[in-house]
Amino acid sequence: MPDSVWQKALDRMAKRVDQTGPQLKGAFPHHADPVTGEWTTTPDGDWTGGFWPGMCWLAARSTGGARYRRWAGEWAERLRPRAGSDTVFRGFLFYYGAALGDVLFGDASAREIALEGARQWAKTYNPNAGCFPLGDAAEEASDVGQGEASIDTVQGAALLVWAAQAANEPAWRNLAVFHARRHIEFCIRPDGSVCQSASFDPVTGELKRRYTHKGVSDESTWARAQAWAILGYALMHQWTGEPDFLEVAGRTADWWIAHVPASRVAYWDFDAPVGPETEHDSSATAIAAAALLKLAAAQKDEQRRKEYRAAAEATARVLVEGYLDARGILDRGCYSKRINLATRSELIWGSYYLFEALHVLAGKLEANRI
Repeated sequence: MPDSVWQKALDRMAKRVDQTGPQLKGAFPHHADPVTGEWTTTPDGDWTGGFWPGMCWLAARSTGGARYRRWAGEWAERLRPRAGSDTVFRGFLFYYGAALGDVLFGDASAREIALEGARQWAKTYNPNAGCFPLGDAAEEASDVGQGEASIDTVQGAALLVWAAQAANEPAWRNLAVFHARRHIEFCIRPDGSVCQSASFDPVTGELKRRYTHKGVSDESTWARAQAWAILGYALMHQWTGEPDFLEVAGRTADWWIAHVPASRVAYWDFDAPVGPETEHDSSATAIAAAALLKLAAAQKDEQRRKEYRAAAEATARVLVEGYLDARGILDRGCYSKRINLATRSELIWGSYYLFEALHVLAGKLEANRI
């Protein structure tokens, strides 16, 4: 697609940012009714609070708009109290919500906030298990606490790698690498498909069971878990250069490409019975598009680079043409089919990742910058 097409889609999403900002009244956008555009919000950001300031940081980057930069800083500040919350999803909150401000703008306040989130999170590492547990306050999990893990958390480890450089704390990088490697054992199946979650003994670190807590069954491949794996390992390779992370990112991406429907938009679970009413998940698909762009940028082999880039462009194209409306709303995200929560909705993380992908495709951002 011509750059102008990506830019027009980017402009549509920027208008949605413009519309969203004034209506929030101090609460973080979570998911929205695609008909009315009205957001369901959370006072503390839940696990998704970093994605809204992340969109503002990106909008400030691509437009130079002072309002977006101001919004980003204000919402990053609202995340500060979450630094001490016992949840592994601090990785999401402080990477997108604050670290992006330092990476893209050298913003000193955002840097301080992100470092505080990383510093507090680093204290929760379990050396026996070689990972960070979900934590007792983790959001959106059926089982939480000190003996649970999830593939969703590998991406967040990039916060610690960034923070290790920013604060000259090399031990934090090691913790992030250990965490990501343990989740290969926990969650990556031999064929490249992904099991979302794992239980382990917090004393011995022994793996007790694998399960997919948000999928159609414990053994299924939930679409967002597959997408999180591609993104998490591509991002961890981007920040660390570790070759095994690139291999896992490629293996999980290849599985996605081989199993996604011909439309390129995933159903909410790859094992869900397919019929006219089966929900797709535009948010999982947007995560995959952003991840494939990172994976393409990391390839030394030119043919592989072209293949992943083509898959990313084709994926973004179907989202722009079939799921992104004139108001900049990305429709048909499926938050949680298991509990029938926001199963055909705009989801703030889906919007963020499509927005990020469009920045790359429109030439406004290097895929391996954030």
